[in-house]
Amino acid sequence: MTKFAYTILYVKNVEKTIKFYESAFGFSKKFITPENDYGELFVGETTLSFASLTLANSNLKDGFIQSSLTDKPFGIEIGFTTENVEETLKSAVNAGAIILQKPKTKPWGQVVAYIRDLDGFLIEIARQ
Repeated sequence: MTKFAYTILYVKNVEKTIKFYESAFGFSKKFITPENDYGELFVGETTLSFASLTLANSNLKDGFIQSSLTDKPFGIEIGFTTENVEETLKSAVNAGAIILQKPKTKPWGQVVAYIRDLDGFLIEIARQ
């Protein structure tokens, strides 16, 4: 049987990114390599991981498109749920996130906001 185990984001600074996610969302560090080129967070059933751009380049010889705050976000998002979207949004912004869409109630009643993290990755914050 196959299961979804983790997502790895390629980032400029693994340690700084992990600290951002800890501060912004209250996640805790699972581990980080001694070289600070790979790390994981406890975020629930699935692991959210980060790899340095150097490590990513060593794995992907033909390269990849690097996420950046100066470009539009990729056509993919990380989704986090919370009981209080506004409070979580405030915490994320205080940690350095950039708001793309303030909290908005969708037609089905769910409150959703969108931010970008330090490396420009798109994050949805939604009420559970």
